[in-house]
Amino acid sequence: MSMLRRLAPLLIVSLACAAPAWANPELARQVQALNERLARIEGVIQQNQELLGLLKEVETLKAELARLRGQAEMHTHQLDTLGKRQNDLYVDLDQRLGELTKSVRPPEAVAVPAPVVAAPAAPAAPAASVVAADAPAPPAPKPAAPPAPQLDPLVESRTYETALGHFREGNYAAAIAGFRGFLKAYPDSTLASNAQYWIGYSYYSLKDYKSALAHQQKLVAAYPTSAKVPDAMLNIATNQIALDNLDAAKMTLQELVARHPGTQAANLAARRLAALK
Repeated sequence: MSMLRRLAPLLIVSLACAAPAWANPELARQVQALNERLARIEGVIQQNQELLGLLKEVETLKAELARLRGQAEMHTHQLDTLGKRQNDLYVDLDQRLGELTKSVRPPEAVAVPAPVVAAPAAPAAPAASVVAADAPAPPAPKPAAPPAPQLDPLVESRTYETALGHFREGNYAAAIAGFRGFLKAYPDSTLASNAQYWIGYSYYSLKDYKSALAHQQKLVAAYPTSAKVPDAMLNIATNQIALDNLDAAKMTLQELVARHPGTQAANLAARRLAALK
């Protein structure tokens, strides 16, 4: 463009100087047309430069978008990894609790023989006494109630570990059935709250968020002193988020942070609260 701009005046001057005798209006029109063409060429080049600038900006934005997407995928992968590690940790803790339950057996009841006491001799009845024939007989002693059957802690531990194994293998339907059977057979077990938690988490893994929410809420209500309550509350908030109930999720996370400070679940809850704001 600049080269044409420089050559145009020289060309016009040379034409004017070279033919002063035959200079006429036609030549002037040609020179004017040449100037107009040069102006149009200049304008097209300027527009092309602006387009090139826009294209460079678009490419820069594309590169920035690709970088942000890469960071988002990396963060998602990290969160998935942390979640898997947390689940593995919980499973490991539950297995250890099962082994402790297996090792602690209730002491067997030892029958202690009752001391033999000689019955005192009955006094001799006076000769004149006569036992009435119609006297009522003494009531028969009631049979003693059979002792409650002792549950085998080994069977209890194996039942729990079998259900937990189904969860670990990703067979969530079998895990739900196994943990339900465990709760029915051992409602007073020290692992009952853990079984309730894994039922809720199995439903969450199946993306049945309503059932998962109901079972975790049941855990919090039925076992308020259980160590699983913070994790259940965190899973409650996760299900509420999945169900698009963000207000309820924020309230659950705030309650978790206030009631169980210092726990891993409370620390995760604080991070989620910051992300939801």
